[in-house]
Amino acid sequence: MSKILMLYASVTGNTEEIAVAIAEMLQKYNHEITMKTFDMDAIDVEEFNEYDAVLVGTYSWDDGAMPYEVEDFYDELEDVDLTGKVVGVFGSGDTFYLDTFGGAIDLLGQRFVELGADVMPDWIKIDLEPDKEDFARCQKFADDLNVKLAEKIEAE
Repeated sequence: MSKILMLYASVTGNTEEIAVAIAEMLQKYNHEITMKTFDMDAIDVEEFNEYDAVLVGTYSWDDGAMPYEVEDFYDELEDVDLTGKVVGVFGSGDTFYLDTFGGAIDLLGQRFVELGADVMPDWIKIDLEPDKEDFARCQKFADDLNVKLAEKIEAE
């Protein structure tokens, strides 16, 4: 059993729905999930050291911009050593803005890569509200994360 920190920002409830779905899928593997929202909970990047994996979800503003409640977190990431930390990113956006769809998700994912985290290769970007196919992608994400965590435990 691994400890997983799930952070998310959600204005319409779509990203929250994705976060809850992924958390429920991970719980079937008996992982301990701690969920926090950017606008309701105190989030300290130093907490990352207490977890085996960190999952971060966000929505993207119209032109792919990062929500204001995630901006400080984004800046504070450089204050913690993320080398080898298992990280996954996910979120929702609107394909109406095709050129910048899910831009905030990309910004977070790239930031984690730059800081040396072991970032899950599939960044989940969902158009507005998740549907059946999106939940299947979330299940694969949860399954892949479970395998990665098991491999990490074996290697230690």
